[in-house]
Amino acid sequence: MFKNKTPASKVLDRVLVLEMVRVTEAAAIAASELVGRGDEKAADHAAVEAMRKAFDELYIDGTVVIGEGERDEAPMLYIGEKVGGAPGKGPKIDIALDPLEGTTITAKAGPNALAVLAAAEEGCLLNAPDVYMEKIAVGPGYPEGVIDLNRSPSENISAIAAAKGVKPDEIIVCVLDRPRHAELIAELRELGCGIQLIPDGDVAGVIAVTDENTTIDVYMGSGGAPEGVLAAAALRCVGGQMQGRLLFRNEDERGRARKWGIEDLDRIYALNDLAKGDCIFAATGVTSGSLLEGVKRLKGGTMTTDSVVMRASSGTVRWIKGEHRP
Repeated sequence: MFKNKTPASKVLDRVLVLEMVRVTEAAAIAASELVGRGDEKAADHAAVEAMRKAFDELYIDGTVVIGEGERDEAPMLYIGEKVGGAPGKGPKIDIALDPLEGTTITAKAGPNALAVLAAAEEGCLLNAPDVYMEKIAVGPGYPEGVIDLNRSPSENISAIAAAKGVKPDEIIVCVLDRPRHAELIAELRELGCGIQLIPDGDVAGVIAVTDENTTIDVYMGSGGAPEGVLAAAALRCVGGQMQGRLLFRNEDERGRARKWGIEDLDRIYALNDLAKGDCIFAATGVTSGSLLEGVKRLKGGTMTTDSVVMRASSGTVRWIKGEHRP
């Protein structure tokens, strides 16, 4: 069983743990009205507006460190925006968020769309630029250093299999279904690994390694760097290992990273580099998936939600079923 020794934050009150769920619930409910409607932008906009409004009801002095983009790219929940109903008075916390992780999934009514956020004390979440990140993650119970981005996928699979006491072809790998992963998938197939391809939503993919019921052993591949920080916050709460390395397609993206104070562009970030200290992670399902059930609308206008909230200092994971009456 995972034993987290992270000291409890004096800033993150335990009341905030459940209050954060209210925020993700609001975003998920708003986005759920557009499931299967084929309009990604409308679904994302609905989630953003609902999450922003929900933050105003919290007694916090929050700052968005990972959000919908920079100020000139997003009207709200942009990086640097102040949120919360107690500016200058409430606890100062940094917030990473994705009001709708899986906009395409939502538009097509696919699985694993989530409303997610992470909160921590100031300076404890990496200000990751909006670029790709190469990632590898495993759940708790493995010896430290079992994964390493400096190794090949085959070497990492062999190390994980040895630590688990199984053959490499018994390892199940979660990978985003993207053309850029063709070589990775071919190498894993050569080893005989089982591969669970997901269409989108790599936050859910990373978190899946912590749940034995998913049977997923490791997450591999590249996805958004901001999503990597959100996933790292979840792993900080329940245990596990993760490494990330920023990937740049052009000089503009390298410049964006330098703007956020990143000097070593080749650095490999460990879990504690991405999210450190006491963290809160909350997620609510928009559509049903491996982690959570989606929002359901019942007769009479009642809606049900399925959420998870975690805290690093206690190692507690709470699964919350909500019923929202009109």
